[in-house]
Amino acid sequence: MPVTEMLRTYPADLGDVDREALTRCIEECVQCAQTCTACADACLSEADDQLPMLRKCIRTNEDCADICATTARVLSRHTGYDANITRTLLQACMTVCKSCADECEQHASQHEHCRVCAEACRRCEDACRELLGTLG
Repeated sequence: MPVTEMLRTYPADLGDVDREALTRCIEECVQCAQTCTACADACLSEADDQLPMLRKCIRTNEDCADICATTARVLSRHTGYDANITRTLLQACMTVCKSCADECEQHASQHEHCRVCAEACRRCEDACRELLGTLG
């Protein structure tokens, strides 16, 4: 709801952007960033013998969290909009979300936090793809 409200209150014309797709993408990026941060932290709290096999998962979670957070921030700014930057960032976000989901899915049967994270990454990847498809 806060994303929708902020888009509604933007004083200038947003052009022909699909507000629903934009809202969903921002929300999914924020949620994915939080989920990946929490998953990385949960991985670090696993038993010491689990850490070597979770090392790549932790790294991928942290990268995904950073890129998703950045994507949400850039998508929230509309003044001086540059579609080329938006497209490139959405593509990067889709790539890192796919990589993170793939990695987390390898651990999902043993670690519930990885299952939850993989699902959040897939939703974010889909939301970025949807928004990218609406850009002119």
